[in-house]
Amino acid sequence: MELINYVEKIRKFNRYYANVLGKVDLEIYNQPFSLTEARVITEIFYKNSCTATEIRENLGIDRGYMSRIIQRFEDENIILKRQSTEDKRRYLLYLTEHGITIFENLVKKANCGVSKMIQNLSERDLAKLVTSMETIESIYTKDHSTLTQVAIRPFHAGDVGYVAHLHGRLYNHTYKFGPLFEYYVMKGLSEFMISTDGGELWIAELNGEIVGSIAITKHSNSVAQLRWFILDENYQGIGIGKKLMETAINYCKDQNYKHVFLWTVSILATARYLYQNYNFTLTEEKTNNEWTGEELIEERWDLDLSKS
Repeated sequence: MELINYVEKIRKFNRYYANVLGKVDLEIYNQPFSLTEARVITEIFYKNSCTATEIRENLGIDRGYMSRIIQRFEDENIILKRQSTEDKRRYLLYLTEHGITIFENLVKKANCGVSKMIQNLSERDLAKLVTSMETIESIYTKDHSTLTQVAIRPFHAGDVGYVAHLHGRLYNHTYKFGPLFEYYVMKGLSEFMISTDGGELWIAELNGEIVGSIAITKHSNSVAQLRWFILDENYQGIGIGKKLMETAINYCKDQNYKHVFLWTVSILATARYLYQNYNFTLTEEKTNNEWTGEELIEERWDLDLSKS
């Protein structure tokens, strides 16, 4: 079976299973706690004496959003922070008694929700289901072991051409974009190479192989544009995209940009989902009839950095 067929089967399963779990999540994680907040509470319970940074990186949460969650939990006496005895700059998080009670209630709700989901399955089907899940977890954990060898670095000589190649190959193979799109990418990259002032292009490497990129370019003194965000589809779902996004957004903050925007197309569901997770909002749409044989919808997404 060709690789693309495996990819399509995995994506089909992912769409189905995400829909199943989404219905369960709606029943379990409603007011007063969102799914993300519930995951933070769970992480603090199981890891005990961890830092907010460790939780944020593990769950892929935006720094500003994480800060607001921690502040709310402190205000509501769900957690307490203690200064580390080994490093005075680090504060460790613990659940209060009230927080532990909340966690236990979340567990009860989760157990109830999953019980409803599987209540009509036979014991044989349940055994097959759990075994399949354990197999997925085992294989996926092995994949994650290579993440220690993921490097996000500024571009070097020769990288820019490969970034254009990655765009041309992926968008032509997966979305049937024509050569005009690759020209558009190469033109923008060439202009960026002439003047990189206020911007940077980063390369994602896995075990020494280039698998993705992301860039920030200067639009004005206070506004940046996120560009050339791409990830080889063979390496999606293992956290590399989040690492690239974190790198770009943190760079914008370090450069004192107040606002960052990007352009994408509506068919890129995975990228749009990631933008939403980092609090970008859809602000503009326009049609594009140049890159494929069908009409595309280009979208502008904006993030106000002064609020994060």
